[in-house]
Order: sequence, then structure tokens, then C-alpha cells
Amino acid sequence: MSKNATEARHDNAIGLDQLEPAAVLRLLADGQQAAALAVSDAIPAIAEAATLAADALRNGGRLIYVGAGSSGLMAMADALELPGTYGIARDRIVVLLAGGLASLTDLTGGPEDDIALAERDAASIDANDCVICVTASGSTPYSLTIAKIAASRGAKVIGLANNAGAPLFDVADVAVLLATPPEVVAGSTRMGAGTAQKIAFNMLSTLTAIKLGHVHDGHMVDVRADNEKLRGRATRIVSEIAGIDMDAAGERMQSAAGSVKIAVLLAAGAKNSEAAQAALARSGQVLRQALAEFKE
Repeated sequence: MSKNATEARHDNAIGLDQLEPAAVLRLLADGQQAAALAVSDAIPAIAEAATLAADALRNGGRLIYVGAGSSGLMAMADALELPGTYGIARDRIVVLLAGGLASLTDLTGGPEDDIALAERDAASIDANDCVICVTASGSTPYSLTIAKIAASRGAKVIGLANNAGAPLFDVADVAVLLATPPEVVAGSTRMGAGTAQKIAFNMLSTLTAIKLGHVHDGHMVDVRADNEKLRGRATRIVSEIAGIDMDAAGERMQSAAGSVKIAVLLAAGAKNSEAAQAALARSGQVLRQALAEFKE
């Protein structure tokens, strides 16, 4: 029996291949649900991590996601969503995936052991950055090497792993332990461990966005509305926050060149887009604070 939970055999997996399909699926579903519950214990650490991430972005640094294999895919999925969802500039979000884009068509294991590759990929990291390293085992050489390099350069390091006592935690400023139980298929960390990682990333990045003023009353007020569906969503957001009908919201959106925040401030009484932009600048881009100027 492995000492690492991510490699141990699940107690109920004996005879798995002889079970009826529905019984197998019940075990798999139970495993996913148990993994999701494991995230609750990590909430205090995720909150700390979001503070580091928000501080880095607020102060001109970058948020750098680092991973290999399935864990790297979880990191990449989160990172790629942030510019469109929250309007964070693409050059402020970086993904370092072992093996690069080529690994997406053939997710081989070799690159995760490549320390020289990790050293090359880490070349641009500096003290302004916040680096999120994820590895189910907590000891993947690629991710661990980049974490060490980042720490040596003064960058903040967030470590996500699924095993207690992971070497990654010794390097990290914030250690996020996602103590998932053994996988139903031993070592297949794309399953329970990956589910917990995805949930933790969702939580971390969403709280980061909230801290930076990208969310108002549950609305994504910096959404990049670059298709019909998103333009409709942005208009509805303006309508709901400003308390005006859709036609009026659409007019404000046109005047605001597609910016939800500016459209809301125009509806609240800002003289023009320049006045709205000035209010946002004074508020640190927090819509609630900017709105207060027009309610006095």
C-alpha cells in the first residue's frame, strides 16, 4: 500500500472489473463526491491564496499557473477563462504546462520529469508574480522546480497538492492541501484529485476576481462581450444593476463602448464615459464604490 493517498488502492475497488455497470458508476460517483467534500477543509488556505493572487495582479504582476499532466490541464482550464470572464488582460495570466501546447494532443508523462525544461520555462518569473503550482502528488519535478525558482526570485508561491506532507508545501507561501481519498482506479488522479483541483481553482480565481472588483452582486461586470450571447448577458447585467429596461441598458452599453461598469455609471448619472472612467479610477475599479459618488 502506497503511503501517498493519490497512489493507494480504494477499499471498495477489489473486484471492480466484475461489477455491474451501475455499481461501477455508483462507486465512481461516490469517489467524485468525496473528493469534492475534501475541498471544504482547504477554504482558509484558498482564501489566503486568493489574497496573494489579487495583490500580485493589483500591483502589476502576473498570475502564473504551473502544472503537468492532468493537474496541468486543470490549471490551464482555469487560467484560460479569466480574461474573457473577468476582463483580466491576457498578458497578466500565464500558463506553464510541462511539454507546452504539444502535450495537449498526446499527454505523455516524460515532460513532468524534465527539470531543464522547468528551468527554461521559469526564466521570466520575477518578484512581482504570483505562481500557482499544482501537482496531485506534491512532488512532480517540473512543478516543484518552478516553485523553487519562483521562491528564490521573491515571487509568491501557492502550492496545491493532494497529499499531506508534499514537498511542494515546503516551498509554498500558502499550502493548499486537497486531501482526497484514494482513487477508485488507483493513481488515476484525473478523477477525484482532478475534481478537487478544479473546484479549488474555481474558488481561488473567483475570490481573486471579487477582490479586484470584477464582480458586483454576483455579476461579472468586466465580462468581455465578444459574441451575441455575451452582449446579451452584458446588457442584462446593466439592466439589473441599474434598474432600467433592456432597451435603455442597450443604449447605455453603446455609449459605453461595451463596458458594463461604464454603462451602469452612465445610468446612475455620470455625465459621460470620461466621468465614469474617472470615478472608476478613484475607486480602484470597484463599481460599488464608484456608484456611491452618484448617490450622494
